Amino acid sequence: MERIRPTRTWVPSPAARLRADQMDKLAVIGSESVTESGRVLFGPGDDTYDLYVVLEGSADIVDRPGAPDELLIASFGPGEFLGEIGMLTGERSRFTAVMREPGRVLRVPVDQVQLMMAQDLDLSEYILRTFLERRANLLRRGAGLTLIGSRYDERCRALLRSFAVNRIAVRWMDLEDQPEAEALLQELQTPVADLPIVLVPGRPLMRNPQPADLAAEFGELAADPGVDQDVCDLLVVGGGPGGMAAAVYGASEGLETALLDTAAFGGQAGTSSRIENYLGFPAGLSGAELATRGTLQASKFGVRLHRNSRATGFHEKDGIYAVTCEDGRVFKARDVIIATGAQYRRLPVPGLEQWEGDGVYYEATVAEARYSAGRPVAVIGGANSAGQAAMFLSRTSDPVYLLVRGHDLEHSMSRYLIDAVTANPRIRILLRTEAIGVTADTSITGLQIVNRDTGVASDLELGAVFVFIGATPCTEWLDDQLAKDDRGFLLTGHDLDASQHRTRPPLTFETSAPGVFCIGDARSGSVKRVAAAVGEGSAAVRLVFERRAADGVQVG
Repeated sequence: MERIRPTRTWVPSPAARLRADQMDKLAVIGSESVTESGRVLFGPGDDTYDLYVVLEGSADIVDRPGAPDELLIASFGPGEFLGEIGMLTGERSRFTAVMREPGRVLRVPVDQVQLMMAQDLDLSEYILRTFLERRANLLRRGAGLTLIGSRYDERCRALLRSFAVNRIAVRWMDLEDQPEAEALLQELQTPVADLPIVLVPGRPLMRNPQPADLAAEFGELAADPGVDQDVCDLLVVGGGPGGMAAAVYGASEGLETALLDTAAFGGQAGTSSRIENYLGFPAGLSGAELATRGTLQASKFGVRLHRNSRATGFHEKDGIYAVTCEDGRVFKARDVIIATGAQYRRLPVPGLEQWEGDGVYYEATVAEARYSAGRPVAVIGGANSAGQAAMFLSRTSDPVYLLVRGHDLEHSMSRYLIDAVTANPRIRILLRTEAIGVTADTSITGLQIVNRDTGVASDLELGAVFVFIGATPCTEWLDDQLAKDDRGFLLTGHDLDASQHRTRPPLTFETSAPGVFCIGDARSGSVKRVAAAVGEGSAAVRLVFERRAADGVQVG
C-alpha cells in the first residue's frame, strides 16, 4: 500500500512462459479461440475470470484504462499466462485484460485450473509461485483498489490495516499531502464528511466502509445476520497457522468444517516478512505465502471460510455449541477448536496510548512501514516477533532501534534470527533498556529511554514505535465459561483438575467443556512457534474423533 501519484508506469511481472509439456496439459482442459485486437478477455468487477494463455499475439493487463492515470500492469506474449492469486481465492477481478495484438488464446475455466492444481504438483507449484509473486508486485506498487482518506483518521488506518493483513493491493491517496486526492473528491462530488472512501474497479463507490463491508472483495459473500448457519461437525475459531491446520485436517477427514477469523487468515504469522525455521522451506517463506497456501488448501477440501467474523459470545445447548459474532451471525457445531491466539500487551508508558495507530503500533505490516518510511523507528521487545519486525522495518527505516529489557537475546529469540539481527547494519540493539516517555507535537518525534543498569536516561529521535512485549490471550469472548489460568489462557488436558471437566478426564488439548479444544497461543503452556501450532491443530482433529467415541456421539 503505497501513496503514489497517478502516473502511467510499469509493474514488472515475473516470467510466466510455459514449457511445451505444461502447455499440453492445459490444452486438454481448455479451449482455443482466435482474438482480434482490442478484445477484452475480462474486466474489473467480474465476479470470476478464467486463466488465459497467449498462443499468438500479445495481451495487456491495464488498470483504469482510458483514464489520465491509466496504469499498464504487464504485457504478455506467446506461451505466457494471465492472472494472479485472486483468481484462485475467489476475489473479483481488479483489472482489464485486453488483446493488444490479434492472435490466439487458450482459455482454461477457473474450476478446471483449481482441479488441475490439486492433481499436478509441477504445474500447480509453477502457477502458484507466479501468482504469489504477481500479488507481491501489486502490493508494492499499490495497483488495484483506491483509498482516499487522512492519515489522522482512525477509520482510514483501520482500512489500511485490513487491506494489509488480507494482502489486498490498494493505492492510498492521503488527503494531507496529495493535492490529487482533493481534486478527485471534487470530481466525484464527495464531501470530506464521507471519507474515507474506497474506489473498487467495476463497482459502486464505497463511502466510509467498515472492513467487513469489503468482504466480497476478499472472496466471500457479505454477512447476513438474519440467516442462521447450519450446524456443522467442526467449528474452528481463529485462522492462524493452528486454526488453518485444524480446518484443513478436519475437512480432509470428512468433517463438515467452518473456519472463522476476526480479520484475515494467517494470524500474526501471516504478517511475518519471513519465516525461516519452518520445516520443508530451507529458504524460508513469507507469512503471506503460508497464509495463502493454507487458504487454498482449506478451500480445496471444502472448508467454509469466514473472514471479518469476530467472536463475541459462546454458549451450549443440547450438546450443540454456538459462537456469536460481532455482526450478529451465529455459527453452530458439535465440536469446537479454539485457536484465537493472543494479542500484544500495551506498553505502560505515559503519553504512548494516545498515539496508538498514529505512530505507535502493535504490528508491523506494509501499512505501518509506509507511515514511517525514511525515518528512524524503535522496536520494543526481545522475542522472535520483535526480531522479525526489526528485520522487516530495516528495509525502509534507518536506524531501527531494538530495545530489550534483558541482558541478551539468547533467552527469547531463535539463533538464526539473532544472527540476522546482529548482522544487519541498520539495526541497533539496546540491551537492558526501557522506554519511559514519549515526545510528540503533531506526531511522534521521539522516545525517552533509560538504561536499567546505569539509570542513565537519554532520548531517541524517531518517527514511530513498534511494541512486541509479550501477549495476552484472546479469550475474553468466552465470558469465563471455560477454565483459565491466572493470566487468562485456557487450561486443557492434564492441567485441568478432575472437578473442572464436566463428564470425564479431558483429552489432550480439550478444555473444561467436552468437545471444545484449544490450540496455539491461547492455550496455557503452549509453545509459541508456527510449527507447534500447526502440529496442535492436526492433533486436535484426531482428538475430535476420540472424544466422539468416548462420549458416544456420531459424526454427521
